[in-house]
Amino acid sequence: MNSIASTFPDATAVIAAYHSLNLVGGERVPVGVGLDVLNPATGTVLGQAAASKATEVDAAVQSAKAAGGAWAAMPARERGKRVASAGRALAEHAELVAQVLARETGKAIRTECRGEVAVSADIMEFYGGLGSELKGETIPFNPRMLTMTVREPLGVVAAIVPWNVPLVLMMLKIAPALVAGNTVVVKASEEAPFATYLAAEIVMEHLPAGVLNVINGTGPDCGAALTAHPDVAKITFTGSEAVGETVYKAAAERIVPASLELGGKSPMIICADADLTKSVAGAISGMRFTRQGQSCTASSRIYVHESLYDGFLTALTAKLDALVIGDPLDEATDIGTIINAKQAKVVAEYVALAEAASGAKVVRCGKMPEGAGLSPDLFARPTLLLGLPEDHPCVQNEIFGPVAVIQKWSDYEDVIARANDSRYGLAATVWTQSLSMALDATARLNAGYVQVNQNLTIQPNVSYGGFGRSGVGKEASLEAMLAHFTRSKTIVMSFD
Repeated sequence: MNSIASTFPDATAVIAAYHSLNLVGGERVPVGVGLDVLNPATGTVLGQAAASKATEVDAAVQSAKAAGGAWAAMPARERGKRVASAGRALAEHAELVAQVLARETGKAIRTECRGEVAVSADIMEFYGGLGSELKGETIPFNPRMLTMTVREPLGVVAAIVPWNVPLVLMMLKIAPALVAGNTVVVKASEEAPFATYLAAEIVMEHLPAGVLNVINGTGPDCGAALTAHPDVAKITFTGSEAVGETVYKAAAERIVPASLELGGKSPMIICADADLTKSVAGAISGMRFTRQGQSCTASSRIYVHESLYDGFLTALTAKLDALVIGDPLDEATDIGTIINAKQAKVVAEYVALAEAASGAKVVRCGKMPEGAGLSPDLFARPTLLLGLPEDHPCVQNEIFGPVAVIQKWSDYEDVIARANDSRYGLAATVWTQSLSMALDATARLNAGYVQVNQNLTIQPNVSYGGFGRSGVGKEASLEAMLAHFTRSKTIVMSFD
């Protein structure tokens, strides 16, 4: 089948095609006012995205609402087949989607963007196979009565996605919502909307019109109108802690369910018996350095046993020095750019705080790029912060940049306490060859996603979500689909 993506000769044509419009009711709907979207690597304007306000939001929600009845009535396995087919279509056009993603996010196409598209397609196929799992239960209430529960869709789901991994996080929301029988309105990130639009339109080719809609706009104008809309039955949001609070309040005012994946300050504990080579590689992947550290699960607090500390620091610095910072579209590039000037300023301010701290040391790794046409403003070198006290802002706050705090430890009870000394509880890793230590640490660490001797990103079929200020609810699993995108109805029948 010829997909709509096949009509685009290149990424530039994709960006031009989505100039200041929304995808509503299966159509491209122009919006009069646009928002500039920048290429962070060059500082130039890529194109304009829609600046939706309440009127455009309402049109998208009404489209989703109108499509809801027929979509919910479709057999669940059929819905799943369509979602799985959409995932396969996305995989077929992975390179084009990755090219768009690299231009708008500044992430390196080789180390980040192609992998993100592949995981996004895999998520769609994974959830597509779960249509048969939307099961209720029979209840032994009374032998002369039939008592059971059934799973029903909620209605219109508002899915708000961020800019750091927009495709994966969109699919984690829309795939389970669609298979469960809901219709969806996606709010794209105004920083990086175009790959979201392209991926969504590929998916829409496999769905009835109006089942999936995509709008774009600022948080105050578009996001607030979407979360406050009376016909939105569920909100799922990934983003900052501060915006998450606002979204949660909006949901509470209307008493609708909300799932939130927010910030993190994830600890990585390297024990005395850890494999040094593997733990160094784990620190680089876990800190998401090739994503410029722009990840909620980034292992940004690394606690190294004193017996390994010097060797770990030497090896880590050498590995980071070898990473290539440069043009996101260059196949040689390992690390691209920070998303925008605002975030780059935040990162720089935190590093300056560390430099001003008594007894602290800042280690900058790698070399800044010198390629023609690149703007140096948003490139940042991987940075290690040493010798900071636990109450320092760089230790306690999410920086969302390529900046990791390295701490030395000697006492096991103390390092567990330090690792848990955070308002966040998203992820954690432990590096040890001792099964007893691994079992003890994973039981005691206050995080929703704990790994031993590895630092994987989100994986389909592995429940993902945090505690505390890191959010509410889980994603990426059957459990998440049932808990967050269905409601349970109890039915009692008697014919006596």
